[in-house]
Amino acid sequence: MGSGQVTSSEPFEFQGKHVTVAGLGVSGVPAAKVLHGLGAHVTVVNDGDDARARAEASELEALGITVRLGDGATLPEGTDLIVTAPGWKPDKPLFAAAHEAGIDIWGDVELAWRLRGPDAAPWLAVTGTNGKTTTVQMLASILKAAGLRTAAVGNIGVSLLDAVLGEEQYDVLAVELSSYQLHWAPSLRAHSAAVLNLAPDHLDWHGSMEAYAADKGRIYEGNRVACVYNVADKATEDLVREADVEEGCRAVGFTLGTPGPSQLGVVDGILVDRAFVENRQKNAQELAEVSDVDPPAPHNIANALAAAALARAYGVPAAAVRDGLRAFTPDAHRIAHVADVDGVAYVDDSKATNTHAAQASLAAYDSIVWIAGGLAKGATFDELVAKSAERLRAVVLIGADRALIREALVRHAPEVPVVDLDRTDTGAMLAAVQEARRLAVAGDTVLLAPACASMDMFVNYNKRGDAFADAVRELGA
Repeated sequence: MGSGQVTSSEPFEFQGKHVTVAGLGVSGVPAAKVLHGLGAHVTVVNDGDDARARAEASELEALGITVRLGDGATLPEGTDLIVTAPGWKPDKPLFAAAHEAGIDIWGDVELAWRLRGPDAAPWLAVTGTNGKTTTVQMLASILKAAGLRTAAVGNIGVSLLDAVLGEEQYDVLAVELSSYQLHWAPSLRAHSAAVLNLAPDHLDWHGSMEAYAADKGRIYEGNRVACVYNVADKATEDLVREADVEEGCRAVGFTLGTPGPSQLGVVDGILVDRAFVENRQKNAQELAEVSDVDPPAPHNIANALAAAALARAYGVPAAAVRDGLRAFTPDAHRIAHVADVDGVAYVDDSKATNTHAAQASLAAYDSIVWIAGGLAKGATFDELVAKSAERLRAVVLIGADRALIREALVRHAPEVPVVDLDRTDTGAMLAAVQEARRLAVAGDTVLLAPACASMDMFVNYNKRGDAFADAVRELGA
């Protein structure tokens, strides 16, 4: 279990307790304020001591909260509980000291779960290497279409603490959870949950693929109605098998093929449900058309099926699935069509920051001029290139680790033309788009799916996608 202790979910009395909050920032500051409001003696420890940290510290100190900047390693005297920001790695000296002293470690998700009232909204939870945010937003759209009071919360921007403690009354919450958050949430028990896929990611944090998968699998613990898994990704089904769930909870698969009993899938362009129907051996319920999913790329149809499975597990009618998917608009930089120029489509999937996401993106098109590269974060590219080689018309490489992709192309797609732009300045994107235009012919798709993080050249993947879109518009003009 995440924290190394067996933690019961009995109510914790915060009044007068000494609680150490590890880390400032988006989760630490609200957690410190909430705990202070509950009567705890709060000390915040933070590794960094920069201008932003000092500004956050003075805001908390004004409330009477103690803040220690530049020392996140020492366990404050008398600590009864640690509440950590999700990104803090499990091997921190602070946590070793806590284990030694038998002190529980919670994340902000665990804190939110413990602070729910007796009539709190159940959680429909989603994790996976890729597709989490889109799936949770689709799920929230479907729940709203069914007339339910809901919100997309968690790793998605809206704090779970705000959702649990705010004025707004919810019927059900659509919750995105990262592997980090799950690691520090030992007593979380969702109504139903989905693991969308599993691919190597954040291994520097978790230490191994096995540890990463185990933390993802925590989302299934204690599920009441359905554990939703990806039929095409056996590792997700294995996690369901290993989970300790409530009696009567079912394994429900989603597939891009024809669904078997207890699955959702696709038949003749229709999304169908053979899990939440009477006599699922013989019957199926039509939910929506593939054309109701925006964009109808294969991995996004998989996201829609996972969202539909969770909504159906909660008892949502079929019509609400269709209406919710039709009403859903994806966030920017997720396989977004920017423009057509001279019969060539330009698509921005800057959000494809790892190889698994890029592979899903590349699988959506037949003839691609691929713009790739950036910070590899320890990734290897052989499998990605081997699986996508036949779709590649040409490749334009940018960014710090582009040589790793170039070497994989030499090994697995030697006949594909490659332009290697030896640049990491922000202007490189315009040059990349101009090269892509030169290489593309009518009917091709120029696809930005970098398979890498952006921080070598851009503040974040949004800015990278914006630079691509600006460059494409310049072509059109």
